[in-house]
Amino acid sequence: MRIGILLNEPTGPDGLRGLTDELRRAADAGFNSAWMSHIFGVDALTALAVASSQVPGIDIGTGVVPSYPRHPGALAQQARTTALAAGPGRLTLGLGLSHKIVIENMFGYSFDRPARHMREYLSVLMPLLENKPVSFTGETVTANLALSVPNEGRVPVLLAAMGPAMLKLAGRVTDGTVLWMTGPATVRDHIAPAVTAAAAEAGRPAPRVVCPLPVCVTDDVDGAREKAAKIYAAYGTLPSYRAMMDREGAEGPADLAIIGSEDQVAERIRAIFEAGATEFVGGVFVGGEDGDRTRALLAGLAD
Repeated sequence: MRIGILLNEPTGPDGLRGLTDELRRAADAGFNSAWMSHIFGVDALTALAVASSQVPGIDIGTGVVPSYPRHPGALAQQARTTALAAGPGRLTLGLGLSHKIVIENMFGYSFDRPARHMREYLSVLMPLLENKPVSFTGETVTANLALSVPNEGRVPVLLAAMGPAMLKLAGRVTDGTVLWMTGPATVRDHIAPAVTAAAAEAGRPAPRVVCPLPVCVTDDVDGAREKAAKIYAAYGTLPSYRAMMDREGAEGPADLAIIGSEDQVAERIRAIFEAGATEFVGGVFVGGEDGDRTRALLAGLAD
């Protein structure tokens, strides 16, 4: 199984040094990949460029960079620079729309017709990530440019996709999808079939389906569930994640967190792969002995 781990948000003046150490521990433990969220702390691509330039041997990814605040040309330039720092074949750019409350209330952009926005955004981004020039004029994005970042190859893109239009776009245009707060039944019945069919229709390779979820190996299941409910409460209020929880029959984020003994956690992770995921990414939300047990179990499952 291909197993990744979510990196912690760097804090304090030595945060990037701490991130580098954490990435090194993940590589030494045998994880296939390490992923970093992009919210309101450090810039994920910049931080990964710093850390990965000093730690070889593990793939890296963002989960996910919001599109609206960045022109696709600027994002392509930053992603290719990060890929240059990391080395060939290591970076996956996880890209998403974010949420209406963030884009309109915080950044001041219109969230009108988000699927149109992303379709036009990818029309500029994808050629640039393949080291090709682009000339495109759309309703929301225009670009006439080429980049000269001195790296070869391409940077793969995973689109944060949950609704039908975005899943179709992910399969037809990108390398697949990266999820959050999406359980195995929803992956099996909704995500994997839709994105796979779209890729097949477009003549593209089978898509990647990367499924991150909170995970904890513990003897105190009730205590861990209570902690997960508090940490991830906000995700239950955001429409895109709420829709996935409703599909799964989950009351809230704690129902999607994978919590239990080593055997119980491993069984639930295997079920996610059986549902159609190609990679599982563990979000370890506890410290101490339980955190150590969780990371050890995840690393032991990695190919």
